[in-house]
Amino acid sequence: MNQENTDNIEKEINENEVSTEQTLENSIPPAEELTNEERLEEELAKEKDKFLRLFAEFENFKRRTAKERMDLFKTANQEVLQAMLPVMDDFDRAMIQISKTEDETLLKGVELIHEKLKSTLVSKGLEQVEIKAGDVFNADFAEAITQIPAPSDDLKGKIVDVIEKGYKLGDKIIRFPKVIIGQ
Repeated sequence: MNQENTDNIEKEINENEVSTEQTLENSIPPAEELTNEERLEEELAKEKDKFLRLFAEFENFKRRTAKERMDLFKTANQEVLQAMLPVMDDFDRAMIQISKTEDETLLKGVELIHEKLKSTLVSKGLEQVEIKAGDVFNADFAEAITQIPAPSDDLKGKIVDVIEKGYKLGDKIIRFPKVIIGQ
């Protein structure tokens, strides 16, 4: 009886498998297969679109961070260079006084050091703001310390004297020149 039960069960299982396969084949009409394929294609298109958008967003992120990093590198030296500007001013004043001495060796040595300091600062991106007496005063590029009566009519509203040089780092002015303007 054991063997008979086993054979019957196997026979029923085989009949059920065949009937299940036939039922599945008969239950899916060809039109639904196409809609399944179309649906899969639509899902694939959506996933491709998501991927492309994510990829574009990542590329924009990379560009933005690269630009921010470049801006940071450009202005990273700003604090150090601003701290060096008073030293440069003192050095310029010292050069004026040393040039009045008659010791040529001292003058040459100090000039070499002065030029080396200037070239080092320029190599780091520091530039002097070019402004001189007689130029028209522009508040965007200079800071007026005071106004004095103009020595001549042609100096009214113009720069009479430059008290302190101005400097810029790249396109950004890090210290405005301090000037006296004629009234």
